[in-house]
Amino acid sequence: MRILTVFGTRPEVIKLAPVIQAANERGLEVNVCVSGQHRDMLDQMLADFGITPDYDLDVMQENQSPLEVAARILEQLAPVIATTRPDWLLVQGDTTTAFAAAWVSFHQRTAVAHVEAGLRTQDKFRPFPEEMNRRLTGVLSDIHFAPTERARENLLKEGVPAERVFLTGNTVVDALLSILRRAVVFSDSRLAGLAGRVLLVTAHRRESFGPPLQEICRAVRELVQTHPDITVVFPVHLNPSVRKTVFDLLDGQPRTVLTDPLSYPEFVHLMKRAELILSDSGGVQEEAPSIGTPVLVLREVTERPEAVESGWAQLVGTSREAIVTSARQWLARRRGDGLPVGPNPFGDGRASQRIVDVLLASSRERAWTIGR
Repeated sequence: MRILTVFGTRPEVIKLAPVIQAANERGLEVNVCVSGQHRDMLDQMLADFGITPDYDLDVMQENQSPLEVAARILEQLAPVIATTRPDWLLVQGDTTTAFAAAWVSFHQRTAVAHVEAGLRTQDKFRPFPEEMNRRLTGVLSDIHFAPTERARENLLKEGVPAERVFLTGNTVVDALLSILRRAVVFSDSRLAGLAGRVLLVTAHRRESFGPPLQEICRAVRELVQTHPDITVVFPVHLNPSVRKTVFDLLDGQPRTVLTDPLSYPEFVHLMKRAELILSDSGGVQEEAPSIGTPVLVLREVTERPEAVESGWAQLVGTSREAIVTSARQWLARRRGDGLPVGPNPFGDGRASQRIVDVLLASSRERAWTIGR
């Protein structure tokens, strides 16, 4: 059986790497095509997981829009599918790469398997453009790998036949468990000897650009000024809009370490080291329960309510006052003092094996026609 997996961003590598490994171990032929949607961070992550692409669309351009990314993928991916003739096109999550690849696959009459399917906020503009990317990818998919029971229920409510929806858990847990078994050496010497409590911050979403990100940075600055025992570590996304705001407001602040994006092993071990995480990342909401560090979600809505319900995440938005108030409450508790103890809602680390099991069984027994 032949699988073509297409991805272009850091989170996609993290969540597809264990699936690729599991498929290779089972003897499947896996071709990897990268779009290059996030060039530098993608290449860093490929090295972390030892993945060498078979095809590279290299669509990255400075200050590109999602529409420009999609247009270049639509133009360049069809010949790759025609050459590899996969039984399955495998995509993950909610990126523009995932949606564009699924759309091309539809036109090539190739079956689509969607990893991390069924996440919904029910607000098509939040997060933007991810909410519509994943909904449209779902419409184009032939089988859906739901990471949680709620995601599965979302798909069933939308009319997806039950026999095409599989509850697997989230592959991020598989990746995390493998990373935590490795030792790590920080490439930035400032991170090797951090003293006291660490506040880890990430922010990169398009809906946060401008005033919301400014509010986040002002909240971080206030927390540093009022908590002399904490050090902030902020790996700054490479997007120019993010970097300008963050460096304008936080560069030179005491006990504030601004770094370039970290390798995934470094970031995982830093999450484990942190007292509290502030982030607008979807992936971090899944990683926090697995790591055992609480996260304040810097967004108005989340497609991962399971993290909030488990107690490991709290939705706080982007208001400076709300962020500072919630962070102070968490920091006052200290680790181990009244922190949440709910189980990890995202799985047991065996999601990738379940996905490969389904792909093998579906190729042998699938009862629907995709028009090939």
